[in-house]
Amino acid sequence: MADPVFAERYRAMSARDARFDGQFITGVHSTGIYCRPSCPAVAPKPGNVTFYLTAAAAHEAGLRACKRCLPDAVPGSPEWNVRDDLAARAMRLIADGTVEREGVPGLARRLGYTPRHLGRVLTAELGAGPLALARAHRAQTARLLLTGTDLPITDVAFAAGFSSVRQFNETMAEVYRMTPGAIRQAARRRPAGSHVEGGGATLSLHLPARAPFDGGALLGFLAARAIDGVEQADAGSYARALRLPHGPATVRLTLTGTPQAPAVQCDATLADVADLAPLVARVRRLLDLDADADAIDTALAADPALAPSVAASPGRRVPGAVDAEEVLFRALIGQQVSVAAARTALARLTAAIGEPIDLGGFTRLFPTAQAIAERGREVLRGPARRIDAIVGAAAALADGSLTIDVGESRDELEARLLALPGVGPWTAGYVAMRVLGSPDVLLTGDLALRQGAARLGLPSDPKALAERGTAWAPWRSYAGMHLWAA
Repeated sequence: MADPVFAERYRAMSARDARFDGQFITGVHSTGIYCRPSCPAVAPKPGNVTFYLTAAAAHEAGLRACKRCLPDAVPGSPEWNVRDDLAARAMRLIADGTVEREGVPGLARRLGYTPRHLGRVLTAELGAGPLALARAHRAQTARLLLTGTDLPITDVAFAAGFSSVRQFNETMAEVYRMTPGAIRQAARRRPAGSHVEGGGATLSLHLPARAPFDGGALLGFLAARAIDGVEQADAGSYARALRLPHGPATVRLTLTGTPQAPAVQCDATLADVADLAPLVARVRRLLDLDADADAIDTALAADPALAPSVAASPGRRVPGAVDAEEVLFRALIGQQVSVAAARTALARLTAAIGEPIDLGGFTRLFPTAQAIAERGREVLRGPARRIDAIVGAAAALADGSLTIDVGESRDELEARLLALPGVGPWTAGYVAMRVLGSPDVLLTGDLALRQGAARLGLPSDPKALAERGTAWAPWRSYAGMHLWAA
């Protein structure tokens, strides 16, 4: 019996359907290369093809990247947010640079398994173990730097996470069958202003998004919640200061590209160029660039109440996070108050106890959990129970009894949050949606969301709305964005 998954992917590849770029990889064993589904080359015979979920699996099979279609120069797979299993959680952490910082033992510890068991699961699920997956991610980061900046090649090697220039050269030659210098020369793109200075770096990168992409609505969401000193926003861009593993950074994101090939221009200043990979991963998650927007819109438009909103705003995204702990405090401080009131309270907190910086026009980093635990009561205003909840959560994060990162499963994260005094289902769901990118969270406890539902002719009662929302699974987070917008 023919494999239906293979048949579906082969049809997409034969049609050169760009909607599937990044969702799987076509390995062509007769030529020894792997391609994106939309590669313009002549379609190979089915017997010569194997489909892979990751570039690492294709590398393990002895294949190299196609020089014509550049299969890693596309949006990433949406699977790692849709799925919430061990493999997906590992992929989110690998993209954030965990293996480079903590090694495979650190990755396994974050996920709660032994390195041996993790290796078995990833090899069975994704066709490659954690080291191979991290190596493929390093190669992709290096190609991004080679083609998008004029950083010296030696700096590119270490920025991408390679431990030596020799290892870098060998990997790039094996994956791309080209030297790093040849990759840069073939790209023919040298943006002005991409340089290294005093151990840090100023970079200008092009980040592709999966079409359709309603970037304007997403930037509007972030702009409405921007904290003075930490964030800046105008009609076409959003900028902020943030912490990365090796120091502070700033980033400015500007919409670019075309409706058919949307993208984001990312101008960043880093304290350490080694933070480039986690920066890119966090920006992609913040803007939800890898979402399967076409599939989401098709599913939601099947509901007559949502269809007009989907038609008016195709490709609406769910905002993510560049700082998981910050999202928790935004949620706790924003409970049962307006967006404007929450923004004022967050700005006051940040001005009082945020870390001072002088970087790209920004004056503060959002306060750490340690600072909020120690001094939050001096600054926070409002009901005593809410202040207790905020300071209590900060203390739990500061002493390590609570962790929030992209390697969590939704169920475990929500359970730990709900165990904290003063944290309810709305807060837990909001954090899961923004930190993990969970696509199926409907915040029926949110007043603005219910008001939006009523305007679209949907039930405004939480129980009735939740029941109606079952038809939107597994995309209820995206449905909620349409309700908020209404």
